[in-house]
Amino acid sequence: MRRALAAITAVVLLAMLVAAWRAVPAAVERAMNRVAAGHAYPVSEAAARLHQTLVIADLHDDLLLWDRDPLARGSRGHTDVPRLIEGNVAIQVFSAVTKVPRTMSYEGNAGDSDLVTPLVVLQGWPPRAWRSLTARAIYEAGRLRDAAGRSNGRLTILKSAADLDRFLERRKTNPSVVSGLLAIEGLHALGGEIRNVDVLFGEGYRMMGLAHFFDNEVAGSAHGLVKGGLTPLGRGVVARMEQLGIIVDLAHASPQAMSDTLDIATRPVVVSHTGVQGTCPGPRNLTDDEIRRVAASGGVIGIGFWDGAVCGEGAGAIAKAVRYAADRAGVEHVALGSDFDGATTTPFDAAGMAQITSALLDAHFTEDEIRLIMGENVVRLLRQTLPRGTTP
Repeated sequence: MRRALAAITAVVLLAMLVAAWRAVPAAVERAMNRVAAGHAYPVSEAAARLHQTLVIADLHDDLLLWDRDPLARGSRGHTDVPRLIEGNVAIQVFSAVTKVPRTMSYEGNAGDSDLVTPLVVLQGWPPRAWRSLTARAIYEAGRLRDAAGRSNGRLTILKSAADLDRFLERRKTNPSVVSGLLAIEGLHALGGEIRNVDVLFGEGYRMMGLAHFFDNEVAGSAHGLVKGGLTPLGRGVVARMEQLGIIVDLAHASPQAMSDTLDIATRPVVVSHTGVQGTCPGPRNLTDDEIRRVAASGGVIGIGFWDGAVCGEGAGAIAKAVRYAADRAGVEHVALGSDFDGATTTPFDAAGMAQITSALLDAHFTEDEIRLIMGENVVRLLRQTLPRGTTP
């Protein structure tokens, strides 16, 4: 009897330890991905009416890093398919995070530490992803594919211009659908191998950010120690991305890497989630010259929602940054880049996107301009840059 009780006690204790172990990622996310203003987002009748007619696109979201089902409405974080649908978001770019340094300083980070590794282990990712950054990106792509496969059509994945046109046609009669586009946050995920551009393209990735919070083998980071430009490998990577139809993302890139890329780019580039120096000084926010050069490429600039991007915690601060960028680049080159689920505090979650429509009306943008900013500029860019035809 004593042995039986001891065995039962051991099993119960082990179960409690496993439950506590698995609870850590949720606690970490609750601490890191916050909503500043609760979950009630009232807007005027005029703003609500206009918002429901928009095709809304957001250029950056890190949901795939976290241990949540994208199809289930969550009680933490910023996005999931139900909240995206409630916010009338049509297109969401989901970015794979594969490594972040311990400090995540805006000023300077080495690449010799990693906060993602313990999160990967705690969340039960496959052992290969514990060691390989490329494997982490492949796993995150698989998470989005799995969610799409279980969604009964509520979530699809964009890989080509034909996919985009088919989705938008379908959405005219069914607004309760979302399409995701896969992106990479930092090409340390290549492991220094240019062939992995093709590997990740095969996994469905159609946008790639050159750097994240530290310098890598491809490009310098705005938050790195050296903050250098494109490396020889990086020049080859950019050329291969353009050949395949992968959009080059300059968010987090150092000023030199950004300039080097714009010097050689033959296709439009994006800065998926950023601020502008004119309303919010900071090492990763764009200067007026950078704003104009991105626009000259035919690209778009995604204005972020967090304090470090817009120096404020409300939709009004976002609209102010949008106005500044539009006055310098033209309204055709400004978009949304929330950085939802990216270890940020935002003024609302995805269900509250009408707050931006309201703030843009208050900032005296016209309805046609709001349509461009809220999503049509991104649609134009995707139609122009994604591979043609239907992809498997």
